[in-house]
Amino acid sequence: MSVVALVPAAGRGVRLGAGMPKALVPVIGESLLLRAVRGLLASGRVQHVVVAAPADQVEVVTAELAALPSAHVVAGGAERTDSVRRALDAVEQIAPDARVVLVHDAARAFTPASMIRDVVSAVEQGAPAVIPVLPVTDTIKQVDDAGDVVSTVDRSQLRAVQTPQGFAIDVLREAYAAAGDVATDDAGLVERVGGKVHTVAGHPHALKITTAFDLAIAESVLAVAGEPE
Repeated sequence: MSVVALVPAAGRGVRLGAGMPKALVPVIGESLLLRAVRGLLASGRVQHVVVAAPADQVEVVTAELAALPSAHVVAGGAERTDSVRRALDAVEQIAPDARVVLVHDAARAFTPASMIRDVVSAVEQGAPAVIPVLPVTDTIKQVDDAGDVVSTVDRSQLRAVQTPQGFAIDVLREAYAAAGDVATDDAGLVERVGGKVHTVAGHPHALKITTAFDLAIAESVLAVAGEPE
């Protein structure tokens, strides 16, 4: 049975300010997308990756991933939810035996292979949905509409969510069949249909690159630490 990873990469990356789709922004000579897809395949647990590219950039993205024959490119949609749905629809033809599906952000290009393996293993062991998480370290305040503090939130049970998120494929299909609006978190869609979401340990290297500052941090991490294991 195959494990397939979906990578929604149709975003324009306005906040990064690079003048190109965020997934194609280079980091030390290679794009975020190429690094992310190669990392998924190099984990040894992912057999196919389906990338949802900007509709007008399908050929460009296909060329970017030409060295990875297990990477497949489809046209994404206007919203992230549309892109994931289109990539998920493509799995039936690419890997009809798939039972585990991951959804991964191209912007988390330095995600360690060990974390990917942990997510896949947890799904294979019976969890319908799995997310990697990190403890919240900042103090969190709840405020009202005027900007005044209402309370200090107990952060001991709060977690910051990373990707890849992993799912039994039928569970993700059910969640997307029921999704009628825009969502930025796939596990949240599973929660809406009553599914249980399990957590595994995340990793600081799986940071999401959203701004130019994030990009500078990522370049520093890669230069010092090398490719994640």
